[in-house]
Parts: sequence; C-alpha cells; structure tokens
Amino acid sequence: MTTATPSAEAQIDGPKAGRKEWIALGVLVLPLLLTSMDMTVLYFAVPSIAGELQPSSAQQLWMIDIYAFVLSGMLITMGNIGDLIGRRRLLMTGATLFGAASVLAAYANSTEMLILARALQGLGGATLMPSTLSLVSNMFRNQQQRRTAISIWAIGSSAGSALGPVISGSLLNSFWWGSIFLINIPVLAIMLVLVPLLVPEFRRPRSEVGRFDLLSAVLSLVGVLSIIWGLKQAATEGLTGERGAAMAVGLGVLAVFLRRQRILTHPMIDPQLFKRRGFSPAISLSLLSFACLIGYSVFTTQYLMDVLNMRPLEAALWTMPPPALTMLLAPFAVVLANRVPPAYVISGAFVLLGAGFVAMTQVSAERNLPLVIGGATAIGVGAAIVLTLVTDLVVAAAPPERAGSVSALTQTFQDLGGALGIAVFGSIGAAVYRDAMSDSSPAGVRSDVLDSARQTLGGAVQAAGQMAAEPARALLAVADHAFVDAMNTAAVFGTVVALATAAFTVWRLSHVRPTPQRAEQTAAEPAQSVA
Repeated sequence: MTTATPSAEAQIDGPKAGRKEWIALGVLVLPLLLTSMDMTVLYFAVPSIAGELQPSSAQQLWMIDIYAFVLSGMLITMGNIGDLIGRRRLLMTGATLFGAASVLAAYANSTEMLILARALQGLGGATLMPSTLSLVSNMFRNQQQRRTAISIWAIGSSAGSALGPVISGSLLNSFWWGSIFLINIPVLAIMLVLVPLLVPEFRRPRSEVGRFDLLSAVLSLVGVLSIIWGLKQAATEGLTGERGAAMAVGLGVLAVFLRRQRILTHPMIDPQLFKRRGFSPAISLSLLSFACLIGYSVFTTQYLMDVLNMRPLEAALWTMPPPALTMLLAPFAVVLANRVPPAYVISGAFVLLGAGFVAMTQVSAERNLPLVIGGATAIGVGAAIVLTLVTDLVVAAAPPERAGSVSALTQTFQDLGGALGIAVFGSIGAAVYRDAMSDSSPAGVRSDVLDSARQTLGGAVQAAGQMAAEPARALLAVADHAFVDAMNTAAVFGTVVALATAAFTVWRLSHVRPTPQRAEQTAAEPAQSVA
C-alpha cells in the first residue's frame, strides 16, 4: 500500500503515533547506541591490542581515528542513498555490514586487518546514523511526539559515547580485547529481526529520484575528510603547512560541492534549505554545542586520570552522570519547548552549559570531585538539550522526502563541530600549558626530560616515571598546576562562546513558536511509505 507523505508544514499537528511506533523507536536506538559507542570503545583496549599486534605509532593512531574519519566523510553520501533506495533498506544493509566488520575486528590478526575492519565499521555507521533519524522523522509526524522521539534518539547518541569506555573497561577485565567488538553482534541480531516487523519503508517514487551523482559523493567525502583530518592533526601535533593546506583544500572542495548542488536537478543537499528561515542558525548551533562538548571533554578525562590518578574504568564511571541526568532532564526540556518558544529553552541550555564552564574555571589541582563532576554534568546536559531541540528544528524544516540527506547533514555538522572543538580548545590549552611549564620548571631536571614534559601532561607523566621519586614529584606538581591553568583558561573561552551563543539563539530563532500555526501549504515532492 502506497500513501503520499504530507509536507513538513502539514505535519505540525499530524496524526499521533501509536504503540508500534514507540516500540520501533526503541529498536532504532539500538544501532545508534552501537555507532556512537564504537567512537570511544577502543580507548582502553589500545594497550592490549598493541601488545598483541605490535602496531607502529602511526598505525595505532589510524586504528583509533579511521572509524570516525570514514563515518564523517560518508554521512552525506549515505543519507542521500537512503533517500533514493529506501531508508529501512539502507539501515538493514548498514547493520549487516557493521556486524560483519565487528567480527572481522574482533578476530583481526594483524594491524592492517584491524584498520580495514574499523574503516568498514565506519562505512556501516555512516548508513545507520542518518537512516535512524530520518525514519524517526517519518514515523512521528505530530510535532510534540516528534520532539520527544528525537530527544530519545539524541539521548541514545550521547549515552553510547559515554558507555563506550565503561563497557570496554568492564569487558577487558574478564575477556580478550576482541570482546569489545563482539558485544555488537547480539544487539544487531535483535535489530535485524525486529526492524522489518516494526519499521515501515520510506522512499521517494523511482520516477522522481534521478541518478546518483558520483562526483558530488566524491566531493563531499574529500572535503569533509580533509577538514576533519587537518583539524584533528593540528590539535594533537600542532598546525603545520601541510595540515593548514588540507583544511584549505577541504573548504575549497566543499565550496565546489555546494556550487554543484545549485545546478543539479536532484541535488544531494538542496541549497534552498539554507534559505528557509531558521535552518542555517539551527544547524550552526548544532556545530557549536558539539564543539563545546567534545572540545572540553578531553580536559575532563585527562584531569581525572592524570591529575587525580584514577584508573581508566574509575574515570569512565565518573563520566556517567551527564548521560544519566540527560535521560531525566531532556524530556522535561522537550515538554517546555512545547509550551514556550524553543529559542528560549535552547538559550537556557547554553546558559547551563556556560555555568558548567564557569564551575570549571574554579577547578584546582586539589581533589574536588563534586565541582569537577558538577561542571562536566552541566556542560553535558546543556549540550544534549541543545542537540535534541536543534535536531528537531532542522528535521522539521526539511521536506519529508529529504529527511535522509538532512539527517546526514546534521550529523556531519556535529562531527565537524567535534573536530573544531578539539582543535580550538586543545590549541588554547596547549599554549597555556607550555607557557606555565616554561615559567615554573622545577630545578634539577634534565633539559631533555623537561622538553618532553613541556609538551603535554601525558609527556610529563611518562618523564616522571623514569626519574627518582623526589624530582618526579616536583615535576608532576608543576605539570598538574600547569594543566589546571590550561583547563581553567579553556573554560573561560567556553563560557564566552556559550553565553554569546545563548544570545545569538534568541536573536535568530525567537520566531519559532511552541505550537506553530499551520503554514501555507507548499509544493513538495511526495514520498512513498511502503508498509
């Protein structure tokens, strides 16, 4: 049975979803949990993998990074393919690929095989993320229900990233490192059985699809990968001509990609979307909130492990309050956004995020877990609320037939925001740390040891491990205070960004009403729902 899908405007007070759709939402969150979890699941397993596979330092970085690189670069392409061939079909194909790649990673007997498996996981993940969000937007056409559904979707995304280190640490206590990948298999098996029973297929009529534009796919892949690689490398190893050139090339290629979209009859990303009132500001807020969240989380994790000397699993457990509180508070934010203009709720979330940064400006080298965890929780909950409501605004602004490509665009902006946040916050922290170490270097430490310790706190910890007890304690005391200075300064920057963005939100999105009036019907290409 085929039915026409109404335009986005007609979905404002659309039909309410029933029990089947809510159960289906729970099933769709499963692959999202796995996709985001695999972003962080490898962190604690690296020593075990390195001991068995003996990767070089460059290979070790690729083991960690290749997953996110492929996922980010392929999102736009896979979102478009979902619009063309059917979102459920793409989801099922991606889940099968993700599962097969997980088995390959678990039993990899060489570094090259593990890197290949992680790349294939990234390709599978690139199909899962836009597919799940676009299917949610299609199943929930009533605005209030859609906001609630997207809040659950967003909670699944953030919870997966937080659960990754905890699950990894727990499994590694009892099993070999391959178990962190095999944990995906039973979850995917459940999903592959239930999705065909609960989730309807959505696709556009074949006569209106047009041809898949391979050149646009290549341009989007090269552009996004170049920018993310350049930002990540600049954040971890410093800005060089090569990394700056990579970012410049990426921006240039994306400019060509966008120009090409204007002349195509069936573009991957419809340029007209950016002319819709509120679309560009909303997607920009997604980038900024993710930049704040991901950019500063590196400081929090390193503070817990290197300054407070926590074990990895203990540190991971202390990072659980943000997703736990998000599960409790995000639904209330959605309810509030249905009663007052969403711009004020989003702005309030940025203020909460800013309050978390203010708390972090007061952190010292002395152990004060309530302050640290409280600040990190405020940052995490504030960012999660922003992402929930902004994702809803972006999806609601798009025609239903473009749900897949718009979902992918939202995810791509978030990934770019994460890379940008790591680069900017990391650069600020690195500069302050180096200056503080240069001004307060302890006496009696060899110059070559000091050179290593002045680069990063991790370098100072490694250097101290090769020294006598007294000089080591002196070096670590100086390094801890230098890192805290860097952490405080980065938090000041975050406070300014969060509060400025809160004001920007009210300025650019105050026109969005809690219960919008039915807009004038616009011509939209029909989509097909195939039961």
